[in-house]
Amino acid sequence: MDERSQSHATWDGKYHVVFASKYRTKRLYGDVRRELGDLLHTLARQKGCEIKEGHLMPDHVHMLISIPPKYSVSHIVGFLKGKTAIYVANKYARKRRYKGYHFWARGYFVSTAGYDDQVVRRYIRNQEKVDKASDFADLFNASY
Repeated sequence: MDERSQSHATWDGKYHVVFASKYRTKRLYGDVRRELGDLLHTLARQKGCEIKEGHLMPDHVHMLISIPPKYSVSHIVGFLKGKTAIYVANKYARKRRYKGYHFWARGYFVSTAGYDDQVVRRYIRNQEKVDKASDFADLFNASY
C-alpha cells in the first residue's frame, strides 16, 4: 500500500488522468515532449502531488497521479494544463505557429484507481484495534 498521512487523515488518492491537445493535433514531439515531461513532474510536486506513471503520446497525455485530499482533481488538472500551456506558448509559439495559450483541449478524462474491498476491510479492522488500544491507554494514564 502506498498511503500518505496528514494530521487527521490517511489517504491514497490515485487517479488515471487523460487530456488531449487542442483539435487532437500531434503537437507533443521533440523538445516539447521532453520538456513537458519534466515540467509536469515539477508542477505536480509544487502542489504536493506525485506522478506515479506517465506517458506523452503525440496528441494526448496519460498519467497516474496521486493527489492529496485537500485539492480537487479538477483543480490539479487545470493547474497542470494551464501552466504547461503558458510555458509552451512563451517558448514555442513563434516557431510552431501556436495561437495564444490554446494548447490543450477543454476537457479531460479521470478515473479513480483505488483499493479492492479486502484492503478496505483490513484497514477498518486495524483501525478498530488502534481505537481500542488508545482507549485503554487513556484509562490508565490519568492526565486530567
